[in-house]
Amino acid sequence: MLNIVIFGAPGSGKGTQSLRIVEKYGLNHISTGDVLRAEIKNGTELGQTAKGYIDQGQLIPDELMIDILASVLDGFQDSKGVIFDGFPRTIAQAEALKKMLAERGQEVSVMIDLDVPEEELMGRLIRRGIDSGRADDNEETIRKRLEVYHSQTAPLIDWFKGENKYHHIAGMGSMEEISAKIAQAIDSL
Repeated sequence: MLNIVIFGAPGSGKGTQSLRIVEKYGLNHISTGDVLRAEIKNGTELGQTAKGYIDQGQLIPDELMIDILASVLDGFQDSKGVIFDGFPRTIAQAEALKKMLAERGQEVSVMIDLDVPEEELMGRLIRRGIDSGRADDNEETIRKRLEVYHSQTAPLIDWFKGENKYHHIAGMGSMEEISAKIAQAIDSL
């Protein structure tokens, strides 16, 4: 099984590159953002709870996310592996993911870190908000999301380095250039 964590700040290109990895390697894709947005759109209890956190630029509680991911993962049949897009976002979530995968005889193969300068992230997210109409892509919420990323999520880099699963990718350049760097990292596993 090829289980990949794609990592980076909001706007780093995780979603775009995830789709390219899924296509190239035939993996299943779990985007916590997509899963949560679907729950919100469907008006579920989880969706309403999640919306409250998201509207404040905060992260969803760990237990909630692990339960959701385990359910989604268990729904895949004959899977070659999974790309986790937007999860884990904290060390506690990384440890919970490691445990959940171990219970299924699996592990994270690699964590791909898409590193993009903050000024570029702001520009990308503002443009995405204008183009897509996503309410959470406004300057105030973006700043909160980046603060949360730096304080809670960025420490995962050292955690994955300690697990010998970390791979840095410079996230600037064309989509094709970035995809080629990612493929090189995956093919070297």
